Amino acid sequence: MIEINISDHNILVDGHAGYAPPGEDDIICAAISVLIQSFIISIEELTNDEISYQIQSGHINIKHGDLSEAGKLLKRSFSIAAKMIEKSYSSQYTHVSGADGR
Repeated sequence: MIEINISDHNILVDGHAGYAPPGEDDIICAAISVLIQSFIISIEELTNDEISYQIQSGHINIKHGDLSEAGKLLKRSFSIAAKMIEKSYSSQYTHVSGADGR
């Protein structure tokens, strides 16, 4: 299961969905990966907000200070999309908790 915890100054993503058998492409892992990488790139290219992040297999940790309005909107967008994946594919594969990025 992928656990996504969104807090005021952090987004933490841990685990693997387990939707596909080991060694095969997992659409849920791929979807979450694209969302989180898009969030990082969008913050860096569309705002002056500063973030730091670590990306490893099955683990992503993003830390940030207070976000601009654009940064808050991007974080909220990530939260909405992650929750849609959770709803669409059952909470046995992914779980989103914490603040909604507002």
